[in-house]
Amino acid sequence: MFKELAYYDGKIGTPDEVMIPFNDRSHFFGDGVYDATIGGNHVVYLLEDHLDRFYTSANYFDIKVPMEKEELGKLLTDLLKQVEGETHFVYWQVTRGIAPRDHAYSKDMVGKLWVWIKQSKAGDPKKELKLIVRPDTRFQHGNAKTLNLLPAVAGTQEATLLGADECVLHRDGFVTECCHSNVQILKNGMLISHPDDQFILRGIAKTHMIQACRRLGITVMERPFSLEELYDADEVIVTASSKMCQHATEIEGKKVGGKDPETLSRIEKAVIQEYLDYTGKATLLD
Repeated sequence: MFKELAYYDGKIGTPDEVMIPFNDRSHFFGDGVYDATIGGNHVVYLLEDHLDRFYTSANYFDIKVPMEKEELGKLLTDLLKQVEGETHFVYWQVTRGIAPRDHAYSKDMVGKLWVWIKQSKAGDPKKELKLIVRPDTRFQHGNAKTLNLLPAVAGTQEATLLGADECVLHRDGFVTECCHSNVQILKNGMLISHPDDQFILRGIAKTHMIQACRRLGITVMERPFSLEELYDADEVIVTASSKMCQHATEIEGKKVGGKDPETLSRIEKAVIQEYLDYTGKATLLD
């Protein structure tokens, strides 16, 4: 059993053991896409949804995944079973392949698959998040989960240095998403969420939270919302597959949310229950 597992193009070991060829195009161009989720009870959470998004991202940039979807799902499940623990972070990516540095690439190139699995913890719904807000300076391919993450790295680092948990991005005063999660608001009993377009990633956790809201009879409106609406929201909800559903209580040092804890609690419980049912775990937190 591994404490932490790395995989590259058929080779398995620890992250220190598995070596990546110098000419892998990820090194020069960030030429690849990825996906990630949480694992519980050695079950990859919402595996089918994440695989669908992964192959959609790869097809968007004409990157050839070296195996079919079903085979990749089995590989991820088998690798997860080789890592100690009950809750894990499961990450995988495909790069375009190996070739001497040149912006152009051969259409025959087959991608190289990477997997990284480590022990982790599920998101604690009781944790109150602190957020900062910055302009969204990313290129207009936010709907594909690419390896080009420098703006997200910069925003996350700034949030960390300021003692915050996440950075909210906006375009001309309208919220898009966070650096590595989606952000939604509750207002007057309604959930408002940015629509899935080229500016945001179609979050799997976001999608399942919206489905939970509809099951609960909570009205959902998918439209852009402004920074003013963010600050004035009854609740601010942050979603990501590795953390599921959490809420913010502070943005740029100002108190936010806390006005509709009942609806927030209903949503959180529904999201957590779906995770427990899917993985067969008895509790969220180990």
